[in-house]
Amino acid sequence: MTHSDGHPDGHSGADTDRDKDGNEGGRDSGQPESRGEGRREGPGGGRYLLENRQTEAGERFDAFATLFDPTTFRHFEGLGVGPGWRCWEVGAGGTSVVSWLAERVGPTGTVVATDIDTSLVAKAARPPVEVRVHDVGAEEPPGEGFDLVHARLVLVHVPDRERALRSMIKALRPGGRLLLEDADPALQPLLCPDEHGPAEELANRLRRGFRRLLAERGADLSYGRRLPRLLREAGLRQVEADAYFPVTSPACTALESATVRQIRTRLVTAGLATDEEIDQHLANVASGTMDLTTAPMISAWGTKP
Repeated sequence: MTHSDGHPDGHSGADTDRDKDGNEGGRDSGQPESRGEGRREGPGGGRYLLENRQTEAGERFDAFATLFDPTTFRHFEGLGVGPGWRCWEVGAGGTSVVSWLAERVGPTGTVVATDIDTSLVAKAARPPVEVRVHDVGAEEPPGEGFDLVHARLVLVHVPDRERALRSMIKALRPGGRLLLEDADPALQPLLCPDEHGPAEELANRLRRGFRRLLAERGADLSYGRRLPRLLREAGLRQVEADAYFPVTSPACTALESATVRQIRTRLVTAGLATDEEIDQHLANVASGTMDLTTAPMISAWGTKP
């Protein structure tokens, strides 16, 4: 899954239709998709669009860490994560979140880091961290009695999101905390909100193509906004939420470059962009003259009764 993992967003080349709920590609919101679940098969028959084993995955995880770790860690601190806590990091992807939790819970705590593809998080596998291959949408939880369960940029990609949510809540002890953080590309679908020239127009057209590829693999591109309601309906108490929306930064630029390079072949094969257009876009991105953003990441948290 991702970094916690997956791209909060999409970029690339053709318009997509939107259904009455605001989903890209006319997909029903209950359809499948993961921030970093590597060998995922989507409704379109293709593997997960952004696999952990691809060369660019490490670059993307570094950018995600720079962009979103401060928000995630602020929430962890607000939830009181401390020595002795048992934590389940779902769809761990990279190591930044797992390492932070390991330092905070200390030798008396436990951090179980799971993902379908553990190739990038495996190097963190030393006490108190346990790394396990696990599919949150298809398997029973890797234990119970957790004080914290966290997933970032994961559920938007998981085919059976409802089962995944039930599994994470089941794994919590009474009084345990669930923190879910997911993107909402349909809420803010542009790569360049200030579309003032040809470079920005091309960037936004490519972003539409990326969203289309995600939707074809079952991604729910308006999932983030549903998190508070879903947590309440699942029976959690004291549910709150907020959102983080980076507008421009070097990390946004690095994320865009790595993502487009990672999905380049898919874009061209699907007829969503030409090699020439992608080359031009990557050159525009490298110039540092555009303000590139991501979809808002919505964080929602609650307590199990």
